[in-house]
Amino acid sequence: MPKLGRLRNRWAAVTPAARDGALAVAVTAAAFVPGLEMLGAQFGDLPRHDGGFFAVVLVLGQTLPLAVRSRWPAATLAVIAIFFAAHEVLAYSPTIGSLALYFALYSAGAREERFRRALSVAASAGYVVFTVLLILRGSPSGLLTFAVYYAVLVLFWLLGTLVRQRRRQEAERRRLTARAAAADERARLARELHDVVTHHVTAMVVQADAARFLPPERVPEVLTTITGSGRDALTELRFLLGVLEATGARTPGLGALRGLVEQPGRAIELVEAGERPALPAETELTAYRIVQEALTNAAKYAAGRPATVRVDYGADVLEIAVTTEGPATGPGVLGSGGRGLAGLRDRVGALGGRFTAGPSAEGFRVSAQIPTAEIPLRSNG
Repeated sequence: MPKLGRLRNRWAAVTPAARDGALAVAVTAAAFVPGLEMLGAQFGDLPRHDGGFFAVVLVLGQTLPLAVRSRWPAATLAVIAIFFAAHEVLAYSPTIGSLALYFALYSAGAREERFRRALSVAASAGYVVFTVLLILRGSPSGLLTFAVYYAVLVLFWLLGTLVRQRRRQEAERRRLTARAAAADERARLARELHDVVTHHVTAMVVQADAARFLPPERVPEVLTTITGSGRDALTELRFLLGVLEATGARTPGLGALRGLVEQPGRAIELVEAGERPALPAETELTAYRIVQEALTNAAKYAAGRPATVRVDYGADVLEIAVTTEGPATGPGVLGSGGRGLAGLRDRVGALGGRFTAGPSAEGFRVSAQIPTAEIPLRSNG
């Protein structure tokens, strides 16, 4: 089972274009394997004969377009249907390559968006013409048989439609989950702001009041403590207010990381590997939040320790790692795993990624892997 899971993950990581190309090659090769022709689709029950080179061209016209079925589902279905109809009307020897028509119908049902209604009408009209041509060629099949054939073809279209609807529902679920995670994060940040103000400012006021009753030689010590509390408060407020801005109208992304890590008095290194691609706004914002939250925790729980922010721009995955150096710490010390990290975990999960936070050999590490490819919902046909 673990091996099966790894194979499934590797297959899911393959791009749709590569999968379509592999399918086209496999179906094309199988079309010329002796003994597999009985698995192919046959319409009309006409006497079959070998068409030679022209028959091979019609078979290739059915199988090779599968290589672009995800990118141009409507065009793929149109081309395959025409070559399939010509192959059947001319009554050439059957091949398993005719199954490409079923793949094309499924792909059009699952991915076509722009010409969806027109494509279904055109395909139905084309089937009527196809039926008439078979009858004129002397097909012994009755109208009921052709109606059953049509129902089978419609079934594959409906299967694709069902997958399309589930994809849309999943995309909507992820959008709502991301919105809920953002709302929870805003509420958490509001509580954080309250804690910063009540803790640091209250301590400063109490210490200032107490300084009036202390001997003069102890006043500089109290003033130093007040200054330290004020600086800590400013550091935390700067981070938290920046996150609050990100949850509102402003949506900073990966391009703003340089300004985020360049903080006076802090040793933060930013390492970027690969070429930054164009990413959805939610992915950009989530990546920014991961770095911001990790550095906020470092400022609160590991003040003065150096940190490294690494961003790897892969072809399919965006990888982010924020490591705070120092002695290895438990989850309850650095980055306590509270609402901030939990909110990021939900947000990354809504985008189909993985999020981890915990102690490492260097100190404490926050990392995430976010897919950069979205589920395709639209096509130009």
